[in-house]
Amino acid sequence: MDKSFLAYLAVMALITYLIRALPLVLVKKKIGGRFLHSFLYYVPYVCLAAMTFPAILTATGSYVSGAAAFAVALLAAVCRRGMFTVALLACLAAFLTGLL
Repeated sequence: MDKSFLAYLAVMALITYLIRALPLVLVKKKIGGRFLHSFLYYVPYVCLAAMTFPAILTATGSYVSGAAAFAVALLAAVCRRGMFTVALLACLAAFLTGLL
């Protein structure tokens, strides 16, 4: 392995560790305030959505089939279908849209 790769890997690991460890060390008291608590509660979901949404639209190679799959999945999820059903319907929508 290249030494620069190992150096980059070590720096990345250190920064990742510090990002997780510093709040635990520096924040001693309980987080107060309804707004801040609510904001911090939704951060993981927003990050996941921000990383996933572009991949949904570009995964099939066509924005149209990706958007159709997203719309079908969103509708199925709003109708409280199970995760397997939502994924299956989204795949089916992407496939059928891709055939057109």
